[in-house]
Amino acid sequence: MDWDKVIGHENIKKQLKEMVQQNRLSHALLFLGKEGSGALPLAIEFAKYIVCQPKSAPVVEDLFGGMSALPTSINDDDMTAAKQRAEQLIHPDLHFTFPVIPKKSGDKPISADYIKEWREFVQIYPYGNVYDWLLSINAENKQGNITAEECHDILKKLSLKTYESEYKVLVLWMPEYLGKEGNKLLKLIEEPPANTLFILVAENEEKILPTILSRCQLVKIPSLQTSEIEKALIQRANCSEETARQVASICEGNYREAIQLLQHSEEDWQSLAKDWLKFIIRRMLPEQVKWVDEMSKLGREKQKQFLRYFNHLLEQSIRIKVLGIDRVHLPENEKDFAVRLNKIASVSQQEAIVEELDKASYYIERNANGKMLFQALSIKLHHIILNKVTVEV
Repeated sequence: MDWDKVIGHENIKKQLKEMVQQNRLSHALLFLGKEGSGALPLAIEFAKYIVCQPKSAPVVEDLFGGMSALPTSINDDDMTAAKQRAEQLIHPDLHFTFPVIPKKSGDKPISADYIKEWREFVQIYPYGNVYDWLLSINAENKQGNITAEECHDILKKLSLKTYESEYKVLVLWMPEYLGKEGNKLLKLIEEPPANTLFILVAENEEKILPTILSRCQLVKIPSLQTSEIEKALIQRANCSEETARQVASICEGNYREAIQLLQHSEEDWQSLAKDWLKFIIRRMLPEQVKWVDEMSKLGREKQKQFLRYFNHLLEQSIRIKVLGIDRVHLPENEKDFAVRLNKIASVSQQEAIVEELDKASYYIERNANGKMLFQALSIKLHHIILNKVTVEV
């Protein structure tokens, strides 16, 4: 298995291998990590590692009353073929469940209906989120679900014997999308058939059915370190060290976000932020209206990235104020802007702005009208900076 496909998490990789080697596998594991942390690619590599373990020889009583192992027919060629099937995600003992949508009205979809698209998706976008997945199957504006029919299909598949591996493994991505129909799986998770392993991969613990959560051994996947993302961007995305360092510093341990930022690294977010502040502070209303109109046309992803970048500058400005300029390492243009921000607003004001930008990003995620949102945000920033108050608009 190619564990190097998974960025960082070396200690977790080691612990997972030891669980298999020392026969300490729990029947149900929950990989819990924020978006972009790598919980899904880590779970998939672990599942491939398990199904590619040599199958134990059956032990029987011999003619003399002793116990001996029967010879097995598994050879090196068989193992190589099994590894190849696992790499292609077509191993017969490796199963997947994930949110899906009906292909047409009245359909009762299951994951198997989308297995080809799923294999392509996780090979190309292993750090993608549910939005990316639904977008890849042309379902951007539809709500994915893990259906009752899917639960029945799981029960059916896992009731069968393994084909060629010691274990049969189900990777269930985003159990948050399991509604009350998830209760159909409780008995199976609690008392699974022999040599059956569940690997659940989630982002939000609070949205998982408590009855399922209580039956799983938790494996926490931390956010990636800035240095790990920087290295991955240089090696995998072939970007420059300077660009990788800047992107890694603002993506908050989220590799998916890093890739998104990299795709728009040519955008001059800093100039946009400078113009916005200038129009707000100097009360240049026509220019401000034009700026809001242009920003509303950028699209949801770019709007979020701009807000994230502005937040990054504000956070660095606060660090400079608290720690001193010599202890904060930034490109000169960003450092200069951060210093200017300290002249415009106090730490408490900047913290209030950060909070408003976070709220705006939240609303953009939920399809808020861009023009109305940035106009309201401009008014809020005006009051925070010039009147030193926060307001609800």
